[in-house]
Amino acid sequence: MNIQERITSELRLDSRRVTAVLDLMEQGSTIPFIARYRKEASGGMDEVVLTSLRDTWQRLEALEKRRSAVLSSLKERELLTGQLESSIRKAADLTELEDIYLPFRQKRRTRASKAIEKELEPLAELLLEQNDSDDPALLARSSVSVEKGVADVEEALQGARDIISERMSHDPGVRAEMRRLYLYRGRFVCKVIKGKEEEGKRFRDWFDWSEKVSGAPSHRVLAMRRGERELFLNLTVRVEEETAISIMKKHFHLRSNLCGEQVLLALKDGLKRLLGPQMETEVRLVSKEKADREATAVFALNLRELLMAAPLGGKRTMAIDPGFRTGCKTVCLDERGRFLEFATIFPVTGKADSAAAEVRKLIKKHCLEYIAVGNGTAGRETESFLRGLELEIPVVMVNESGASIYSASKIAREEFPKLDLTVRGAISIGRRLQDPLAELVKIDPGSVGVGQYQHDVDQKNLRQALDDTVMSCVNSVGVNLNTASAKLLSYVSGLSPARASSVVKYRDSEGEFTSRVQLKKVTGIGPVAFQQCAGFLRVDHALNPLDSSAVHPESYSVVEEMAAHAGTDVRGLMNSAELREQVRLNDYVTETRGIPTLRDIMAELDKPGRDPRSVFESFSFADVHSIDDLADGMKLPGLVTNVTDFGVFVDIGVHTDGLVHVSRLSTRWIRHPSEVVHAGMKVDVTVISIERARKRISLSMI
Repeated sequence: MNIQERITSELRLDSRRVTAVLDLMEQGSTIPFIARYRKEASGGMDEVVLTSLRDTWQRLEALEKRRSAVLSSLKERELLTGQLESSIRKAADLTELEDIYLPFRQKRRTRASKAIEKELEPLAELLLEQNDSDDPALLARSSVSVEKGVADVEEALQGARDIISERMSHDPGVRAEMRRLYLYRGRFVCKVIKGKEEEGKRFRDWFDWSEKVSGAPSHRVLAMRRGERELFLNLTVRVEEETAISIMKKHFHLRSNLCGEQVLLALKDGLKRLLGPQMETEVRLVSKEKADREATAVFALNLRELLMAAPLGGKRTMAIDPGFRTGCKTVCLDERGRFLEFATIFPVTGKADSAAAEVRKLIKKHCLEYIAVGNGTAGRETESFLRGLELEIPVVMVNESGASIYSASKIAREEFPKLDLTVRGAISIGRRLQDPLAELVKIDPGSVGVGQYQHDVDQKNLRQALDDTVMSCVNSVGVNLNTASAKLLSYVSGLSPARASSVVKYRDSEGEFTSRVQLKKVTGIGPVAFQQCAGFLRVDHALNPLDSSAVHPESYSVVEEMAAHAGTDVRGLMNSAELREQVRLNDYVTETRGIPTLRDIMAELDKPGRDPRSVFESFSFADVHSIDDLADGMKLPGLVTNVTDFGVFVDIGVHTDGLVHVSRLSTRWIRHPSEVVHAGMKVDVTVISIERARKRISLSMI
């Protein structure tokens, strides 16, 4: 099968749709664009299916590239036979391909290769025949030769056994069955390194631990590997030796005679010295890749929930980055998040009266409607101070994870070159409340506090998954062309960082965009880039009302045609549900435009530029401020900050997140915490235990 046929078979998709989607991807179409504007071609595949298709395509492309390299290498060395070529072309994955190629790989000299150089291969063949009448010692005598470096019979037999050991470890059938043994019956065995008990006590759960490889969850695999990497733990993969030997005996048809005893010695040596370590390495790699995929999926899911959190919207906001000694950095932002004014107040260090006066003055001066308070050091104390002022405007606690990273970043310096980084941090807190998506895209996802062992997983795959997630969120919401930062624009379909910067430069020099078509004047945005990005960009108050909707410019003509048939213009059609109900979609179907696209157009005309995010709701913590205020049995409101395989972390307003173990999330059995909770979700919890010395809080949701 070719690559397209493999994708069709593996993912159980329509072959015509696969061909169409691959063609679009090769032409530069992004996943959000295909999912939203090419439903007729894709058959309505969503982003999850399209991402899986792309990843499978890339994996199979890599397989074919490696297959070609293997065939070329064998052909160049004149080792390629018809049977070998057939086996290589039939290999279904990289593991099978490498098993076939293993005996022919160019490698360093081994004990077996040295024995072959000493002409001991014929002796190995005789031993493998395992004839009842043969005596290994007698067979080996003819191989003894000082000139060839074989001093005696035992050395000859050892060399022959080395050849058999390597041959066994290269046998594809043995490797396949041994791989299954290690994967499905092997066990992780983890021990503390002697003398590291006290220094590595955070890994004490793994000091004497064993579990099946097949059942080990990702968080435990990654935790054990981290302990090993930091030199506190010793991690091995073990199987029953007798079971492993029985597999090799079966493939080598071991017999009960003197030659069979030599072969058995070779098999045991090969298991200990060659195949066992190789299989352990493979299993560790496979389990790591599986753990990486699961941890990355959890991270991406948490990040999506965080990015898609309900925005406050265009409200004039006071934002406060709390602090004790250095005071609270306070900024005022207009409804578009533009910086207005800055002040430092000291509400919790003896200057409450002057702080109160400053807050009231700023609120009145800038007509502020909301107050955002960072949830870091002094956050709850500052919140209590503000609520005590009875200001009649809402006070909202905002998760400030990563704000300090942003404030010191190149992006922040470019946005606010004349402001101190502490002021930039306060601005970021306020903008997170106004529009979490627009602000959080400026921060590296690894710094937003929703990952699980994110520094332990494959960073390339993690980056791809997180970029996919951010791009999906940005394009599903849409981006205001006149207010978006270059960083936010860079996640829009078809806009590279360079193109996004060009858009901002054009906007700065020419003024705000008044239509989408102006994008064609921006340096670097040609026909393909315009096609990919235009539908995801919004121009508020544009002359053409479709410019503020998700209707793609390529479909403007059909909307105009609908409006004309209804006896009105586009704006009139958008404002009249009665006229839209009269539109017969079948009248506008063409070879490239089907009912799915027409339905999307009508949905947009009904609610142009609709935001898929939920409506913002204020949240308040209970009257607890530190872990010392807690008691067993206390019921509290909280916000989910992170979802992991083993449970969820909940902010209850005491500077230390509590853990709800997966067993205490629901009265019904659940496979993963994400089935019942998500990052940013408001929950009610009960305190079940407190370890004040270790700052650990155990919570329950049942």
